[in-house]
Amino acid sequence: MASPASTNPAHTHFESFVQAQLCQDVLSSFQGLCEALGVESGGGLPLYHKIKAQLNYWSAKSLWAKLDKRAGQPVYQQGKACTNTKCLVVGAGPCGLRAAVELALLGARVVLVEKRTKFSRHNVLHLWPFTIHDLRALGAKKFYGRFCTGTLDHISIRQLQLLLLKVALLLGVEIHWGITFTGLQPPPRKGSGWRAQLQPSPPVQLANYEFDVLISAAGGKFVPEGFTIREMRGKLAIGITANFVNGRTVEETQVPEISGVARIYNQKFFQNLLKATGIDLENIVYYKDDTHYFVMTAKKQCLLQLGVLRQDLPETDQLLGSANVVPEALQRFARAAADFATHGKLGKLEFAHDARGRPDVAAFDFTSMMRAESSARVQEKHGARLLLGLVGDCLVEPFWPLGTGVARGFLAAFDAAWMVKRWAEGAGPLDVLAERESLYQLLSQTSPENMHRNVAQYELDPATRYPNLNLRAVTPNQVQDLYDVVDKEHAQKSDKTDSGKTTTGSAGTEELLHWCQEQTAGFPGVHVTNFSSSWADGLALCALVHRLQPGLLEPSELQGMEALEATSWALKVAEHQLGITPVLSAQAVVAGSDPLGLIAYLSHFHSAFKNTPHSSSLVSQPSGTPSAILFLGKLQRTLQRSRAKVEDETPSTEEPPLSEPSVPPSLPSEQQEGGAEDLCELCGKHLYILERLSVDGRFFHRDCFRCHSCEATLWPGGYGQHLGDGHFYCLQHLPQEDQEEADNEGSTEIQELPTPDDNSMQPSPLPPAPPVKTVSPLPSPSPPARRLIRLSSFERLKLSSLNIIPDSGKEPPPKPPRSCGVLAQQALESSFVGWGVPVQAPQGVPVATGNVEQSPFPGEEEEEEEEEEEEEVTLEPHLEQTLLTFTKNAGSMTKYPTWYRTLMRRAREEEMKRFCRAQAIQRRLNEIEAAVRELETEGKELELALRRENSSPEQQKKLWLEQLLQLIQKKNSLVTEEAELMITVQELDLEEKQWQLDQELRGYMNCEETLKTEADRQAEDQVLRKLLDVVNQRDALIRFQEERRLSEMASEKGAGT
Repeated sequence: MASPASTNPAHTHFESFVQAQLCQDVLSSFQGLCEALGVESGGGLPLYHKIKAQLNYWSAKSLWAKLDKRAGQPVYQQGKACTNTKCLVVGAGPCGLRAAVELALLGARVVLVEKRTKFSRHNVLHLWPFTIHDLRALGAKKFYGRFCTGTLDHISIRQLQLLLLKVALLLGVEIHWGITFTGLQPPPRKGSGWRAQLQPSPPVQLANYEFDVLISAAGGKFVPEGFTIREMRGKLAIGITANFVNGRTVEETQVPEISGVARIYNQKFFQNLLKATGIDLENIVYYKDDTHYFVMTAKKQCLLQLGVLRQDLPETDQLLGSANVVPEALQRFARAAADFATHGKLGKLEFAHDARGRPDVAAFDFTSMMRAESSARVQEKHGARLLLGLVGDCLVEPFWPLGTGVARGFLAAFDAAWMVKRWAEGAGPLDVLAERESLYQLLSQTSPENMHRNVAQYELDPATRYPNLNLRAVTPNQVQDLYDVVDKEHAQKSDKTDSGKTTTGSAGTEELLHWCQEQTAGFPGVHVTNFSSSWADGLALCALVHRLQPGLLEPSELQGMEALEATSWALKVAEHQLGITPVLSAQAVVAGSDPLGLIAYLSHFHSAFKNTPHSSSLVSQPSGTPSAILFLGKLQRTLQRSRAKVEDETPSTEEPPLSEPSVPPSLPSEQQEGGAEDLCELCGKHLYILERLSVDGRFFHRDCFRCHSCEATLWPGGYGQHLGDGHFYCLQHLPQEDQEEADNEGSTEIQELPTPDDNSMQPSPLPPAPPVKTVSPLPSPSPPARRLIRLSSFERLKLSSLNIIPDSGKEPPPKPPRSCGVLAQQALESSFVGWGVPVQAPQGVPVATGNVEQSPFPGEEEEEEEEEEEEEVTLEPHLEQTLLTFTKNAGSMTKYPTWYRTLMRRAREEEMKRFCRAQAIQRRLNEIEAAVRELETEGKELELALRRENSSPEQQKKLWLEQLLQLIQKKNSLVTEEAELMITVQELDLEEKQWQLDQELRGYMNCEETLKTEADRQAEDQVLRKLLDVVNQRDALIRFQEERRLSEMASEKGAGT
């Protein structure tokens, strides 16, 4: 606040400017400040020096110090790096304003146009550590006292725009409101420059403004002409945002925020939500800022059932159009979800209002994400060159659950400003474009983990931000199409799609036949000459499997087998031990009725094993073999075996009969004879080759293979078959038999992961491994071979003898020095249980607990906060992991505020990382599903053309067949990637289960032993056993990945020699 004794009007205007919370108030108070000081707004960096020189006011000194420190970085050359450069920035969003600030610091003249007249977006943005440091360095705490004082690091879009607007005005950026940029006006003659086409009629000075740099930050719906946009399409995804009034009451400040919870690893919460409210979500996030901000992804079927959508329409823009959305139902939906997620602790939820005065709740589509093919272009006419750059959503539309939008937007703004600096230095246009595109390649890969960790050293120079930077990754020759000379006619650039590219590495039929002949040469009775009769007796397929993995099928085991029996055996062994899923039945192979399907099936062998040396000796698993598919297949069979509760069965019932070769596999039923692969088991419609999904010898459409209960798509390793009704279910809805009702409330069955040390990873003969045990609600009390959990030692602690909480009158002990990491870790581990941890609610959401939100005064001195930042030391990984676990429940840590803030930040970052990983996986799975669907459509057309008996030339048919094989290879690659992602899903799911069980167990262990009932002791023992199960499953998963890594290394070493 301004000093009461101050009568200087400039001081009053400055305080009004700093505290203004509306766009018009910011502009009017800044104009009043300029008039009081006798300066004119705009004009670039000299304006800032004039204001600073004339406004000798104590309240402004801390702000001047920060801005001087930033402007004093060598890269800006004292504001003279771009003094002769004129820039036009389109859009006053956070990225446009941030780019304008950087250009102003470089000394360029910057004019910004914005079609809106006020800032009204309440939605909240997640901040990376470098964005927090960057905004602090620009005086964020001066303009917004609550900046990053809550339990999570975020800021509303409106507040971010306000503080960047204030910085931009101080640095001399000229801003025009209510002006829409509609296009470029090329120079009419030599000696003139580029201008903008603006609506409505702009001021004369703006209409005549000639510039040589255009930075577009106008959002994803407007991209300047000449840029090509690529669509990244996934499965239908409907997002819902809701902003509720934040009354800042004591009760509201005590409600913890939700950094993100996703169905992909926490199905229990979403099942409870569905049961309680009928709302079916994929994820939900809650941030507390100016408003209570919720964002979630809802399922379409749920929105239809609850009346939010009037009818199911095929086009997404029609589905979510205003005519099809019921506002009142949408408000009830958002309010119910928010109330459930916060356990009703926010009280009566009242919607905030948007710019039009309506409740601030909206449904939006993020099925398709747009991305520019290039980040910059150069246009030239009559000798006048114009540099065009994209930042913000018109460069890359962010995927909101990842929380990357503003961080990557700021990085793009820095990179664009660096490009302008290089342009002003006189670098050649192609060199500038090549360097900018080299940086653009890094943008989608950036994360806090793979950037330089010391954010305090970040500058405009990209080398300070990106490790292992290669500014020559893109050469000038590769960007020649980005340099347009408008005087000449240019053909419009066509979109680059995968369909126009030729996939290398796929085999033609002649090459495939030759490879099969090589692999089966020398086996008695095998003579491969075609793709029909040569495979009818089953011997050729068995010979191929034996050649690729000796020991799986011995020739002696085939004696006496009929053709159908041998073929069925080979198909099963190939699927269970090589990861090659069938696309046709054994009957079709024997009958020779589907040579096209057999070609597709054998091409999978060729793709996976084409680099395998031709030798009869034992070979390690080739790197091309989809080992993730093998692992998930074994996981499915292990789950099915657990469901069947047949512990006395030998592995031959669901794995190839390796130990008992005399027992043949079961033959298909008569109903499956003849074209089982031609019809979908569920819908009964025809199945084309690329559409065939094989599950337990049956074939389905991928779109048909859904959960019988919720109709969700079933992912590899994420479903089970109920033996009672024969239907397939996702694990969330898989019926639980013979289980207590208490264990079935929202919980999912703990899966037992297959061990990796079997023939899927090491085909050489080994002693038979013990059978995998079935998981029961109460596992066997026998201790496991390995215990990778610290909790096992806590049972032996003498809780009553511990007294680690200091007296209230004593000073807290000093922080452990950095050099004593091991001692600190041991001390924390041995004393953890003394902090009095409460029992977690079973249905709770994983939240970021922490301090009650504070409201520091805007005029608070900045030096204190800088000292606090410096105290956040970098921790060693092993100590940091201990502290992360420690801080989640350490209520007394509030006595050590600096350490507490540091530990809470680490804990929040870990939770956010897990959520972002889950959402990135979910998004990629949706993209894979959409890509596979497109491939299936293309494959259907090619297959129809090939099977059609017409007079097409043989050369044309050969071309079609090669194209079909290319599509098959693409699909196999996508399915393998899908399996890899599902293994990561297993990791996340087990991490979440371990975290929840860990919290529950700590609650029991912190209770006095004398106060525990017999039921408490039994519950504690059961939780401990479940926790040990989960830990052992994580250990099995880690061992599988390690075995796979070693196998791939051995394969690469063998290929190199």
